[in-house]
Amino acid sequence: MRVEYINPFVETAYNVLKEVLGGEVKRGDLYLKSTSMPVMGVATLVGLAGDVEGRVLFDMSMETALRIASQMNGEELPVFDELAKATITELANLITAQAVTKLHELGFRFDLTPPALFTGERMEISVQNVEALIVPMITEQGKLEVNVAIRERM
Repeated sequence: MRVEYINPFVETAYNVLKEVLGGEVKRGDLYLKSTSMPVMGVATLVGLAGDVEGRVLFDMSMETALRIASQMNGEELPVFDELAKATITELANLITAQAVTKLHELGFRFDLTPPALFTGERMEISVQNVEALIVPMITEQGKLEVNVAIRERM
C-alpha cells in the first residue's frame, strides 16, 4: 500500500474532526492489520474503484458515535436514531470527499461508493489480499479509527 493513498485520508480526517468537533484531536500510532478486523460498534464504509480499489472504514464505539453526532448537531442526542446515523454518514462523506479531491489533484482517478453504515456487536470487516492501515484519532468524544485498505488495480 502506497503512502500517497493514505496521507490524504489521515490529514483530512484530522482536519475535519478538529473543525466539526471544535476540540483537540490527537492521532494515535498507526498500525497495519492483514486479517479480518473486528468493528467497535458503528462503522461507515466507503468503497473505492478506479486506478485504485479498496475501502475506507470509519470505526467507533456506539458511545463515541452518539457523542460525535450530538456535538455535530449542537444538541444531545439520547439514542442512535436516524439523525445520528445521517450525521455519522455525513462525517464519513466529508472526510472521504476531501481526501479524494487531494488524490485527484495528485493524478489518481477513482470513484467512491456512497457510505454504508453498519451497527452492531461482533462484526468483522475483511478485505482479501490487502493490508489495512489503521489510524486512531482521539477526540474529546472518544476514539475513532480511520481504517484504510487500498491497492492499485491489478
